[in-house]
Amino acid sequence: MKKFTYLLLLFFMSAFVFAQEEELQEKEQNLNNSINHTWDGNKKLSENNFIEAEVDYRKAIAKSPDNAAAPYNLGNAYYNNATFSEAFGRFKEAGETATSKKDKHKAYHNMGNVFMKRKDYAKAVEAYKEALRNNPKDEETRYNLALAKELLKKDEDNKDKNDDNKDKKDQDKKDQDENKEGDNKDKKDQDKKDEGDEGDKGDKGDEQKDENKEGDGDKKEEQKKKPEQGDQPKEQKQPRPNQLSKQQIENLLRAMQNAEKKVQDKIDAKKVKGAKIKNEKDW
Repeated sequence: MKKFTYLLLLFFMSAFVFAQEEELQEKEQNLNNSINHTWDGNKKLSENNFIEAEVDYRKAIAKSPDNAAAPYNLGNAYYNNATFSEAFGRFKEAGETATSKKDKHKAYHNMGNVFMKRKDYAKAVEAYKEALRNNPKDEETRYNLALAKELLKKDEDNKDKNDDNKDKKDQDKKDQDENKEGDNKDKKDQDKKDEGDEGDKGDKGDEQKDENKEGDGDKKEEQKKKPEQGDQPKEQKQPRPNQLSKQQIENLLRAMQNAEKKVQDKIDAKKVKGAKIKNEKDW
């Protein structure tokens, strides 16, 4: 019984080992096929046959997920054709698939290049940093990282400047709106005041009209009280006892004018006789 159990256990162990070996052989075979498709893709790409190269790379990726070279090379093909979104996806796939630091470094370096093309400098900085973690000695990656940092700083400075300009424009617009609102309010207040003044003027006019109306009424009442006054003959005014008559006043004025004329004639005669002649100086 024990011997049978031992033989059964040995059988299962052998079957398990055999299955693992078979799986490993299949995996290795798939990897070899993937590498072959990758080489085919490289050859087609060197012949500028991008479409067939893409087909071979896709076959290589489908055959084995362990072949990091296939997505990496396909990413380079997309990158050279300016299809940056597809290129980024393949570089990311290569970076996740790669088991060596060397392959990871190359994948993340190229991911940084894609971000630089998109002008997404913040993500480019992170990609280059990850590449340097896998290969700190690569000078090209270090240079690209420095360039990405510089461009990121300029980008942020321009953004801050634009934000400041936008805030200033918004504040200026707000001030203009407030000033306009204030002017409109002052104009409305002035219009309201003018309307009030016109109303007061109208009231005064009405009062004056009422006063004139009352005056006319009083005058009419007075005329009613003396209806016969206009029919009476005007009285002839007589001069008062101490008052000169009109004829006496005219005679008196005529006599004063004659006396004044005689005096003026004498003065003129003296001026003619006693006038000195002024000689002009000969300079």
